[in-house]
Amino acid sequence: MTDRLVRKLRLGSGLIVFAFVIMHLANHSLGLISLGMAEHAQHWFMAVWRNPVGTVLLYGALILHILLVLRMLYKRRTLVMPAGEAFQIVTGLLVPLLLIDHIVATRIVHEVYGYHDTYKAVVRTLWVTSPFNGMRQSFVLLIVWLHGCIGVHFWLRYRPWYMAIAPVMLSLAIVLPILALLGFAAMGKTVAHEVAQEDERGYPGGYYSDVRSFGETGSAPGGKMAEDLWPYRAGFYGAFSLSIAVLFAFRAHRRLRERQYQVAIRYAGGEVVHAPRGFSVLEASRLGGIPHYSVCGGKGQCSTCRVQIIEGAENLPPPEPLEQKTLNRIGATPDVRLACQLRPTGNVSVVPLLTPMAEATIPVYTQAASPGREREIVVFFCDLRHFTSLTESRLPFDIVFLLNRYFAIVGRIIEENGGRMDKFIGDGAMALFGLRATPKEANRQALKAAAAIIREIDKLSAELADDLAAPLEIAIGIHTGLAVVGSMGYGTVKNVTAIGDTVNVASRLESVAKEFNAALVFSEPVAQLSEADIAGTESREIAVRGRGEPLRVYIVSKEASAHFA
Repeated sequence: MTDRLVRKLRLGSGLIVFAFVIMHLANHSLGLISLGMAEHAQHWFMAVWRNPVGTVLLYGALILHILLVLRMLYKRRTLVMPAGEAFQIVTGLLVPLLLIDHIVATRIVHEVYGYHDTYKAVVRTLWVTSPFNGMRQSFVLLIVWLHGCIGVHFWLRYRPWYMAIAPVMLSLAIVLPILALLGFAAMGKTVAHEVAQEDERGYPGGYYSDVRSFGETGSAPGGKMAEDLWPYRAGFYGAFSLSIAVLFAFRAHRRLRERQYQVAIRYAGGEVVHAPRGFSVLEASRLGGIPHYSVCGGKGQCSTCRVQIIEGAENLPPPEPLEQKTLNRIGATPDVRLACQLRPTGNVSVVPLLTPMAEATIPVYTQAASPGREREIVVFFCDLRHFTSLTESRLPFDIVFLLNRYFAIVGRIIEENGGRMDKFIGDGAMALFGLRATPKEANRQALKAAAAIIREIDKLSAELADDLAAPLEIAIGIHTGLAVVGSMGYGTVKNVTAIGDTVNVASRLESVAKEFNAALVFSEPVAQLSEADIAGTESREIAVRGRGEPLRVYIVSKEASAHFA
């Protein structure tokens, strides 16, 4: 079974369980309307998951997911890992442990004794009879939901469209469990009020205190039932504990066996790590405490952990399909391999190609460690023309005041139109559009922002006319295309930016605007994607350094820019 297939199975099984959790929480939230509404919806919920197909699908997915996580833990040669990975694994292992009682008290009792685990019966137990168990189940709910959300985020985080829907998904991730808990509380108050009015005595003992449910089904009394269920609980807890014990027993056995077959991995700084054969180079680095980038967490989905092979190439297995795909994507030479996928069979000398230095402590999966990837974006450059001559005789404070007014206009309009300010350089600024929008929408946003900035700079120039030797004039260049977008910088001075040919061309178009004494110059791809009306707009073909063919651009005067607002 290949690692790629295993990941797909783990993802698929996890999504099935997550779908069950979403429906379950949505059912809970209906308790905010009424207890009767929640129980009515529960019939449809049960129809989906308590038929033979639903049962096999749900519990098969749950068991498969757990087994694949245990397999993954066994295959890891070291348990040293980033905090994000550790948190996901720990919460994943807590889920089945914390759910055992709930599964036994609902599904097992239903199957064995015919117990009707209605909302009224279960909520009565968790809210009235045993509130501690109610708090425990609320904690389980949050752990299960958090683990599922982390898994979905890790699955989708590199999809180009994910950033556009991420705010909606985050809102859902926050609101749904809150509504579920509020629905549970509302049903609890309703049931507590009914119990107080009925003034009848129930059988204590956890989930089995609803006498009427048991009487209707002819089940045994609650106390006897609770005793009869202990073998089920003991079996589930025992099976889970045994699986964990077997996992670590196998790991210990493998470690003892592999001590006889170790390989030496030498690094450029002279460090040597002796690791058991079968360890990846990345695992060896972690074992030896050597800083080594791996933004994707060692899953072969990025190339930040790549190393160059100096010696021992004959001791390396050929790349697996997943590794080869990534190496092909970056155009790697034959002596470059991914450290997370490379498992030497003999001694080898390597040089990590991306040296993390002291900032390797930045957690993975954070914005500060966001890996670069190609995105279809719009790059926006603007600059004040003749700014040096405007400030030659002005005081430093006056220059700062003018720049801050100018930057405030640019920054506000860029953000209002869906763009992201990238950086300010002197009297120039760079912005990105399309990080959370479609290419068509992003190009329209950029043109609209350009028209608004030209208009507002004209107003600022009129406002400061008495203090300026000449009117303020702005030059804007816009181009769209593929660019590498990622977090770049050092230490705390690190932010998401873009590099590549698209950025260079946009910068060149801003210079072209100055050359033609125009307010705005945008490229033909921008015109095509935005579907802007360019009838009557002056166009020219210009040479751009590094490009073999000329680029057609559209030149817009200050007066004509309002057409694109």
